[in-house]
Amino acid sequence: QVQLQESGGGSVQSGGSLRLSCVISGYTRSRYCMGWFRQGPGKEREGVASIDSDGNTTYADFVKGRFTVSRDNAKNTLYLQMNSLKPEDSAMYYCAAQPALRGDIWLKMRAPTSVGFWGQGTQVTVSS
Repeated sequence: QVQLQESGGGSVQSGGSLRLSCVISGYTRSRYCMGWFRQGPGKEREGVASIDSDGNTTYADFVKGRFTVSRDNAKNTLYLQMNSLKPEDSAMYYCAAQPALRGDIWLKMRAPTSVGFWGQGTQVTVSS
């Protein structure tokens, strides 16, 4: 059974930083893309960043230059370093993994949860 577990969310002031982590277990595929998505109250889930098995990354325009995605394949862990946080970054952040789609395509899907495996999310709240 594939499981993804996020951690590292919390409350910070505008301009602050957080580092999210996601541990994946039970996934037998050796190559897969991992991604971070977020969903604010009353909003659709949107792609934030992705990274494939070769380390190629893709970012949503609204986080470029502020967020950095990385993965440690030996630890089966995905990270999201979030700097210069803004109140509009407040959302539930989810990590996910899937073997088939290119990261840039996956991030822009209207229904990204239709593919792959997903974690339960970790809340990020940024106050002004």
